[in-house]
Amino acid sequence: MLVPEDLRYTAEHEWVAPTGPAMRVGVTDFAQDALGDIVFVSLPEVGTAVQAGESLGEVESTKSVSEIYAPFGGTVVERNDRLTDEPELINSDPYGDGWLVRIEPADPDAVSGLLDAPAYTDLTKQ
Repeated sequence: MLVPEDLRYTAEHEWVAPTGPAMRVGVTDFAQDALGDIVFVSLPEVGTAVQAGESLGEVESTKSVSEIYAPFGGTVVERNDRLTDEPELINSDPYGDGWLVRIEPADPDAVSGLLDAPAYTDLTKQ
């Protein structure tokens, strides 16, 4: 299981790249592996306000449908439209081409409350 050190994580298995005013968000390698082959992704429109811990979309796999949760409150400033035609990118490259959205946080310090890589790794072992 890949857990990049430079990212932050949620207990719901989303990752956040804490760079710039808008932060890229995706589904972790652990989550994509548990989901199986991803066949459909539903993402919010650009300009959508999201609240921490609330659903911002869905990922559908051959096994189930899972909610994607906002890691912090803010506004969606970009979405990965490639996933419309290529949802499998989440399986093949969850930390790269399989990213979901970029969110500009309402509170720039919100990311500091997320899990670091060692804490997320511990969470996945429980």
